[in-house]
Amino acid sequence: MTRLPHNSGMKYLALTFMVAAALLFSGCDNDQVDLSSLGGLVPLTSPSAPASGEPHLAVALDGSVVMSWLEPAEGKNFSFKVSTLEGDTWSAPVTIAQGSDWFVNWADYPSVVPLTESEWAAHWLVRNGDHTYAYDVVIARSSDGGETWSDPAQPHTDGTDTEHGFASLFPWKDGIGAVWLDGRFSSREKSAMTLRFANLSYDGEILDEGEIDNLVCDCCMTDVAVATDGPVVVYRGRTKDEIRDHLVRRYDGERWSDPIVLGDDNWKIAGCPVNGPAIAASGNDVVVAWFTASRRNPRVQMARSSDGGRTFAEPILVDSGKASGRVDIVLLNDGVAIVSWAGKNDAGNGIIAMRAVPPKGELGPIRLVAETDVSRAAGFPQMVNTNNRLLFAWTKPGDPAQIETFYLPLK
Repeated sequence: MTRLPHNSGMKYLALTFMVAAALLFSGCDNDQVDLSSLGGLVPLTSPSAPASGEPHLAVALDGSVVMSWLEPAEGKNFSFKVSTLEGDTWSAPVTIAQGSDWFVNWADYPSVVPLTESEWAAHWLVRNGDHTYAYDVVIARSSDGGETWSDPAQPHTDGTDTEHGFASLFPWKDGIGAVWLDGRFSSREKSAMTLRFANLSYDGEILDEGEIDNLVCDCCMTDVAVATDGPVVVYRGRTKDEIRDHLVRRYDGERWSDPIVLGDDNWKIAGCPVNGPAIAASGNDVVVAWFTASRRNPRVQMARSSDGGRTFAEPILVDSGKASGRVDIVLLNDGVAIVSWAGKNDAGNGIIAMRAVPPKGELGPIRLVAETDVSRAAGFPQMVNTNNRLLFAWTKPGDPAQIETFYLPLK
């Protein structure tokens, strides 16, 4: 896509609650966790201009929320911008970069990730040839907390006019970690998409790079969380028999571990579902959410690790039947995971929903976040947890489109 998507409108709905909020934080093994009696979604005035899209949320070390997005600029240019939430107000946007040769796509969205209090990293996509999916990942750095930005540099050195995208950035080895899908071999072997990594210094020098997996799904996003012992990456794998289930690998200090297959989905599908996983970590507690439609049963699942991603418990069914994926996940202080996803209600209308999953005990009820068009125009809803509230961002399709931001108080 060369333009940000426009489509029909979205309306947000206040959440309705019935049970005391104390249940959410009680930590009792046998209690059902319920996101109830917490009030409704509180709208925030978005810092983005009309026709913006592809929001990404991250949390800085001081607990503030950082949102990045793309918006059209004069001519055929796009601007990549960032803003920080201060109380209930977004700061004035800072332009990271602007270009006319960018690859802009509803699923392969850019990001800004705070690494330390002052060192931040941002990535976006720049075309590298005439083919539709010929583009590079580029990374810029900020040493003043997002106020000014460096010229971009590539984390890959192959120089092929193939796809490089679906990148995830994270703090790593006193520098910048990056993983991405890499199509450098796709010109010699059909659809041979690989998963690669790089470790960059804060000055943009490539310190280490290599391959994590030599055959992965073609266009599902990756995600990385940093546990106590190091980064853990989750992605949709691929076998020669076209089984496209999710895999987890952790960096053990010297190498990326052998893959762990999440669940027994055994989803055989001849094409990419464009529906990647999400991961969160706190200490050595790691949680992963993902979508599958194996056995003709669309569903959202979650798995938990208590040893930094070395092993995972059996999957937990979060939603089934009407889920369409686009998941996100966060961890609360007491180990409760909040999973969000897109799907449809009984009337067939698009929705964003969420559910609380405690370390033990019963799952909370499914809660509606918003009614929405779940076409590509709506993109991938974002959710982060900070300062006793869940913060959401999504694209409201329309003419023009608009990014909307909300928060849900957790106390």
